[in-house]
Amino acid sequence: MRYDTSPTARALLALEVIQDCPGITAQRLGDHLGVTERAARRYVAILREADLPIESVTGPHGGYRVGRGLRLPPLMFTATEALGLVMAVLEGHRGAADPTELVGAALAKILRALPHQVAEPVRAVRRVTGPPPDPRLRVDPALTGRLVEACTSSRQVRLDYRLEDGRERPMEVDPWAVVLRHGRWYLLCWSRTSEAQRALRIDRVQSVFVTSQAFDPPEDLDALRTLEEHLSQGWRHEVDVLLRTDLHEAARWLPRSLGRLEEVDGGVRLRATTDDPDWYARQLAVTPLDFEVLGSPALVQATEDLAARLVKAAGAADTAAGSPMAGRARAGTTSSEQHTKQQTKQHTRQQTSPGPRALG
Repeated sequence: MRYDTSPTARALLALEVIQDCPGITAQRLGDHLGVTERAARRYVAILREADLPIESVTGPHGGYRVGRGLRLPPLMFTATEALGLVMAVLEGHRGAADPTELVGAALAKILRALPHQVAEPVRAVRRVTGPPPDPRLRVDPALTGRLVEACTSSRQVRLDYRLEDGRERPMEVDPWAVVLRHGRWYLLCWSRTSEAQRALRIDRVQSVFVTSQAFDPPEDLDALRTLEEHLSQGWRHEVDVLLRTDLHEAARWLPRSLGRLEEVDGGVRLRATTDDPDWYARQLAVTPLDFEVLGSPALVQATEDLAARLVKAAGAADTAAGSPMAGRARAGTTSSEQHTKQQTKQHTRQQTSPGPRALG
């Protein structure tokens, strides 16, 4: 406990401890408060002077407990406690980030009741949140709280980061924002060690030290957009696609995590990278947008393979129908098989059939 805590604040903390531990002795209460047993008794006396029903129970198991008729004081949270509460709610309920949802509205009421210096960092996390994470990826609220505090105060941070191969790497960063996206907590930052923008997984951050050195954060930072665009880059295979549409329609159908969109002559250019061209081709195929794969050999091949599978599936459906029309369709397909393959390659590089939206 801080040594400059006022007697009134300590008395309220004593009340909180007594509520949490009915029957607590004066000695244990003093240990909780970081004071002597005599001082703990004095704080109990302050509570009684305020007409709070603090009862004493005698005997070997005696101590202090709260009597009936107590009207609870306002909730008191430290910044770490408040952040831990909000993180737990965000991780456990998809509607917690939306103030129009039941749980989100309740969370908003709690935040409105908190002091500004406690509530504002928590609001910053809530504004850039996403779906709840895998329980295995949950992070330490105290460590995350220090990162949020550094983001809010624009203070540089020294941290130890565990790389994918298990090695630990010391880093010095300018922390911009803490973001929950697709099941993982990220620290969006500028790495002074690498002189590059980074998105660090907080479950891999081993230790945090907030320095007194200030920095200037980016103006008008859209943390979620910046993070998603960052995560779409740096993979093995290049993606370069021309979408035959306008920027508004492209943004409607393609999540920012698929890559950067840029309006050009003839449509919109989609640039990104991927480790899984087959997956990427499927994401493009479920949109109603006409597109042309440009300088991406792996994605061209994946799109051709996907188109061939669809053509084969359509042929299998005709065969299963067993009708005279299906027979004529099979005969037509057989007689022009080579032509169909050539047309498939050309067609899939240029456009895809409409399908249900399945992005996110």
